Amino acid sequence: MPKMKTNSSAKKRFTITGSGKIKRKHAFKSHILTKKTKKQKRNLTYATTVNAADEKNVKLLLNMK
Repeated sequence: MPKMKTNSSAKKRFTITGSGKIKRKHAFKSHILTKKTKKQKRNLTYATTVNAADEKNVKLLLNMK
């Protein structure tokens, strides 16, 4: 049986922490920033973890059974 391929888009978007959690970046920070407040843009800067409900799907995309 051939090797399983990792989803290329997921590989670029997610990273795994040392404890096994999955880190992601916030959306809505790329363009149309003039109408967003400074506080909103500042809070979108920092990375966060993937929600527990979505973790299973992201791990399947990253081939982390």
